[in-house]
Amino acid sequence: MGVDVLLMQVVQRGTSPKKRRLTTMDFVQDRADLFSVLCANSSLPMLARVDPYRTRILTSADMPQFLSEIDATCDLVTGQGERDVLEQIRGLAERCAEAATLELHLEGD
Repeated sequence: MGVDVLLMQVVQRGTSPKKRRLTTMDFVQDRADLFSVLCANSSLPMLARVDPYRTRILTSADMPQFLSEIDATCDLVTGQGERDVLEQIRGLAERCAEAATLELHLEGD
């Protein structure tokens, strides 16, 4: 039940959703379910809404709140594995915040 995090490049010509193209730029796999467990146990609004069975798409406009919640969670964890996963996800979120054409996809199993 891991939640993989993908940084996606969005190319959309015109307004039709049929012309929307996604390219994976980078990703973090949640092999040990560390991120999904942290989200399930979180009392923070954005992380608590992450569903391990569905995909949640975040845009660059969502990144300030997402980054603050990742930082708050990172301050609370004691395990190095959890901290490493959060730091990798934070790196993707920082890149997403820099460009309106990027999205962060939180993909459940």
